[in-house]
Amino acid sequence: MPKALIAEDEPLLAETLAAELKAVWPALEIVARAVDGLSAVEKALALLPDVLFLDIRMPGLTGLDVAQRVVDRWPADRVHPQIVFVTAYDQYAVDAFDHAAADYLMKPVERARLERTVERLEQRLAPAARDSSPPPNLQHLLGEIRRVMGKGGDARSGGLRVIRAAVGNSVRLIPVEEVHYFQATDKYVTVITADGEALLRTSLKELSDELDPERFWQIHRGTIVNIAEVRAAVRDRLGHLSVQLKSRTELLPVSRAYADRFKQM
Repeated sequence: MPKALIAEDEPLLAETLAAELKAVWPALEIVARAVDGLSAVEKALALLPDVLFLDIRMPGLTGLDVAQRVVDRWPADRVHPQIVFVTAYDQYAVDAFDHAAADYLMKPVERARLERTVERLEQRLAPAARDSSPPPNLQHLLGEIRRVMGKGGDARSGGLRVIRAAVGNSVRLIPVEEVHYFQATDKYVTVITADGEALLRTSLKELSDELDPERFWQIHRGTIVNIAEVRAAVRDRLGHLSVQLKSRTELLPVSRAYADRFKQM
C-alpha cells in the first residue's frame, strides 16, 4: 500500500486534499500531516512515505526547501519519494513547474487535475519503474522554479495576479484588480467583485501573504479590501470607523488595530 505525507499549514486545506485523495486513490494511506516545513522534513525522514504533497508556502521552510532537505538526507538504500508541490500562486508558478517538469497541484485542487496526477504517481510507483536513485536534476528543477517564480509569481514580487475561486460547481479565474474585497467565513474566503461572489478554499492569512500589500489592505481580522475601490473612511456617532466603497453600498468595519491606515483620509 503506497503511503503519503501532506504538508499544509491550513488545516481545512489539508483535510480537503486528504478527502480528495481518498476519493480518487483509495489505496493510498496518509501516514502523516505537517503544518510547517521543519516538521514536514522530520516526519518524512522518520516515516519514509512514497509520496510527499508539499505546500509551497509554509512557516519555517518552503515546500521547495523541504524537498531539497528530504532528498539530501534520504536513506541511500530506500527508494526516493515522489514529490508533488501544491501552490496557490498564479500563472507564473504554473509556468515554473511546467518548465521544470515538476508535479504540481493548484489550489483549490480540482478533481480532474488530481486524477491525472494520481495516474502519473501510480505509474512511477509501480515496482518495475522504481529504483533507489534520487530524482534526476533535482537541483536544476528547484532552481528553475525559484528562478521563474522570482520574476513575478512570488508574493514578494507583486503578489497574486489571478484568483482561482469556486462559483457553484465551476472554478472561475478572477484577476485580482477586479476584486473589491475578501471576506473570511467559517470555512472559506468570499471573493467580492462587481459580478457577484465566489469562494476561495484558503485562509485569509495565507491569502494576505500572497497579495500585494500596497494594493490590498487588511482592515479587520476577517476583511481585506482593494484600496483602489475605497471611496472614503467614515465614522459613526459612536466613533466606529468603516470603509465606504466606490461601487457598493455596504460599509466595511475597520478594527482599531488597522485604523491608523486611514488617518489621512
